[in-house]
Amino acid sequence: MKTTIRSIAALFIAALFTVSAEAQKSIKNIVIVHGAFADGSGWQNVFEILTKDGYNVTIVQNPLTSLEDDVATTNRILDKQDGPAVLVGHSWGGTVITQTGVHPNVATLVYVAAFAPDVNESTLDLIKTAPAAPENGILPADEKGFVYYDKQKFHDGFAADVSKEKAAFMYASQGPIAGKSFDTHLTQAAWKTKPSYAIVAMEDKSINPDIERYMYKRAGAKVTELHGSHVIFISKAKEVANVIEAAAKGSPVK
Repeated sequence: MKTTIRSIAALFIAALFTVSAEAQKSIKNIVIVHGAFADGSGWQNVFEILTKDGYNVTIVQNPLTSLEDDVATTNRILDKQDGPAVLVGHSWGGTVITQTGVHPNVATLVYVAAFAPDVNESTLDLIKTAPAAPENGILPADEKGFVYYDKQKFHDGFAADVSKEKAAFMYASQGPIAGKSFDTHLTQAAWKTKPSYAIVAMEDKSINPDIERYMYKRAGAKVTELHGSHVIFISKAKEVANVIEAAAKGSPVK
């Protein structure tokens, strides 16, 4: 009798794992949130890899006018998903997905050289926890309250592993961000309730990699470290896509 009960229990547990695995396999939606000083177009190579592998990819174009505005923009995209989604954030976009990731359509978070604040914590609070690299070119807010990246430091500080020509175009098309965004405290931290994956850009000069490591350890994320600059999603598109696909499958990163 005991053997029968144990057998039934084992079958029940196995069934639960099967259902969970099938639910995880059903994640085909990827929503990507860009950071400050760049827009979604830099994700083209990652987009092409993911769509070729059968994923439905949407790239949010944030206004960068406030955390609230960026969250609202991301929520509108999440509302349109036809099922669970992996929500990906780069840099400032990590703050956005941390606040937005409580959305019911979000199954998993992926941080790519991105901030992951806690509740009642701001992006600026995290920036202050480690010294900035000398190459960092984030300027003080201008007279209208917007923050730009220094032209002279853009290549070395933001995109050191892309060509100078590409970096020059990225500088010219950069998205300035309202400085108040960095000082806004979060009211939600989705990584507390959603599984997360994270990529540390080991040569990042815009966010100290030690800050990335601290945040991702605190979040309990599955961490991948890659050699590359702050725009690791451009220089290591395949590797970044691999992490996103692992998050969609709920599997280890290959």
